Amino acid sequence: MTLAARLAPHLPTRLIAAAAGLVYPRFEPELARLGDLCPPGCGTAVDVGGWYGPWTRRLAGHAHQVVTVEPVPHLARLLTSTTPANVRVVQAAASDHPGTARLWLPPGDEGERGVSSLVRRDIHARALDVPCVTLDGLGLRDVDFIKIDVDGSEPAVLRGARGILVRDRPALFIELESRIQPIAPVVDLLAGLGYTGWVLPGRTWLPLDPAALEAHQARTSHVVSQGLLRRVLPFFRGPRYVNSVLFLPDGRSPGAQAVHHRVRHHGTHALRKAPR
Repeated sequence: MTLAARLAPHLPTRLIAAAAGLVYPRFEPELARLGDLCPPGCGTAVDVGGWYGPWTRRLAGHAHQVVTVEPVPHLARLLTSTTPANVRVVQAAASDHPGTARLWLPPGDEGERGVSSLVRRDIHARALDVPCVTLDGLGLRDVDFIKIDVDGSEPAVLRGARGILVRDRPALFIELESRIQPIAPVVDLLAGLGYTGWVLPGRTWLPLDPAALEAHQARTSHVVSQGLLRRVLPFFRGPRYVNSVLFLPDGRSPGAQAVHHRVRHHGTHALRKAPR
């Protein structure tokens, strides 16, 4: 367990949330370039896996409305009480069907580490029963951006948002890690819906090469064990571990969102045959 994970249970949750918002752009530099991801005049932005809210709070300054889906009860309560008025918090896990599911957590963790998931891994030891929702079932309109960080259940979240993806063609920012699950199924699913992936390994966005991303993650997997706190310190000189992909509808590129804002595609002409 990292130092930050050991300290978190002993600190006020509001302090942790404030610290996360302050340092997270160093850990995930795409957050500092939100204008490349989230179009100007964004209608609705969705944060799936809100954790302490670093993305939710930044998105609240860019979008008319933010909908944050967070299944861990105390984190959902924190977000409800501390985020701006244009944020709606849904205490549930996003999936491809409504109902109830088991949310798995590591031993001694109450959600602070941000690695809870509906998909059980070897780090998980106990589970909470949580409600499940689909994004399509939330009655959302004018969705321009969706961020997804769910540690393994990304395909289910996307299947449950298919109606939104076809209707609104939002930008998608998805955490993908080959050490948790293969990247290809998510890339193939979204390619079938007319989406192309982009990554930010340095200062320039590059088209996604799934094999190259998996190779990069294999080379830099040791960075993951160093934890968030160490990786955001100014003197940290280790390699960056890239684990997030920006997916845009075909024909769009990062930073060119304004030209395509509010261009909606209704109907099957926006689709290729998606793998099941």
